[in-house]
Amino acid sequence: MTALAKLFRTTVFKVSLAFLVISAIGAGLVLSSVGDNVKMLIDQQIANTVDADIAGLAEQYAQGGIRRLVQSVENRTQRPGADLYLVTTGAGEPLVGNIASLPPGVLERPGLVETTYEPAGAVGKKRRALARIFVLPAGFRLVVGHDLEEGESLRNILRGALLTSLIWLVAIGTLGGLWVARRVLNRVDAINARAKTIVAGDLTGRLPIAGTGDELDRLVQNLNAMLDRISLLMTGLKQVSDNIAHDLKTPLTRLRARAEAALQFGKTPEDYRGALEKVLEESDRLIQIFDALLKIARAEAGSGPEGAIDFDAGAMIADVGELYEPAVEELGLGLDVQTQPNLIIHGSRELVGQAIANLVDNALKYGAEPAETGAADSPAQKNIELLARRAGAVVEIVVGDHGPGIPPADRERVLDRFVRLENSRSRPGSGLGLSLAAAVARLHNGTLRLEDNAPGLRVVIALPAAAITPKNESAPKLSLPPPEAAA
Repeated sequence: MTALAKLFRTTVFKVSLAFLVISAIGAGLVLSSVGDNVKMLIDQQIANTVDADIAGLAEQYAQGGIRRLVQSVENRTQRPGADLYLVTTGAGEPLVGNIASLPPGVLERPGLVETTYEPAGAVGKKRRALARIFVLPAGFRLVVGHDLEEGESLRNILRGALLTSLIWLVAIGTLGGLWVARRVLNRVDAINARAKTIVAGDLTGRLPIAGTGDELDRLVQNLNAMLDRISLLMTGLKQVSDNIAHDLKTPLTRLRARAEAALQFGKTPEDYRGALEKVLEESDRLIQIFDALLKIARAEAGSGPEGAIDFDAGAMIADVGELYEPAVEELGLGLDVQTQPNLIIHGSRELVGQAIANLVDNALKYGAEPAETGAADSPAQKNIELLARRAGAVVEIVVGDHGPGIPPADRERVLDRFVRLENSRSRPGSGLGLSLAAAVARLHNGTLRLEDNAPGLRVVIALPAAAITPKNESAPKLSLPPPEAAA
């Protein structure tokens, strides 16, 4: 296909052509209407001129009869550029005037008529005129008119102008459509060329942006954002695959080693029972890891939380605090729960509760460990903080501890799956708790951020506040796994 053929097949050119046709039709209608109005105006002016002439001749006839009328008509026909005059007898024989002949029957139609005539001195040449015919006493006829050739010339000029305008409109519109189509086609070809490289496997490529801010730029920006998201998900998938292969190898190896040791060294039923209990413990831990991964995958699918309702975040925080209070006391810590009323969130109460439970579980693991500064020895800094508060258009859920915290350089990295810092590898866990909480926050169009608790770590989940009051005030309490099972 040639370049010109491609231009003619573009949507932009077709739209330009359709606009051109509509504009040409509109211009034709406008100019035709102007021509009709001009004709009406000319005819009205001619009629007014004829009526004025007739009034003057009527005055002459009243003063001197037919002789005076004939003399007046003769005088007027001698003037340069005179209008049309004719006085005839009752039998139609001309007495005076500059009209040689009229079509048969015209003199029998008194009033304003449009007719053809032969001018005096140019017999055989037909011209058109607008005339008024009067019947005088004794059967005499008086014809006063005006030649229409000037009006026809003006209308011909208008028709020529209309035709010329339409020709120029079509020519300029076609060239303009081709120029616009060419510009758009160049941009589309550039986008297609870059898209082919992306389809071929180069996920780092992005579609070019012209910088004009038009609809194509906005579309390309959204497509680039989509490609960024796809690239991020692909990178995350690769990381997850690597992390699963690395982090699950150890528990699976340990599981196999314990089963093998039981077969080789087990001698009593108690030995076998102990080995089976260890195998079940490792199996439960693996199931918890896969369950957490499944929840993260569902949350990151972006299809919206299932079973979304309006619920009170303060009531949910109170439920989580009640669930974890025995575990907190067992570790010798305190639990400081603070909430505000009417903290309404629209979303999955179960997912948000699971995310908060994971954060509280992390706080329990590390909150009992004093910070390097030793400041956690004060009673106030041995508490686990669990807060729910309103902050503008969002509801903030805060979980804080006074343990060793996380260095600022690692706060983005720990939100990835299976990431565990060096000081936490000796503790139980899979490195999925913060990842699940971050995924739940994104699912609800919210954010998760890690802050310094001076000392310790403060985790803040900010979720959009709902504008309505929850209909179900007696929502069931959260059903969460026990603290040691949280991912």
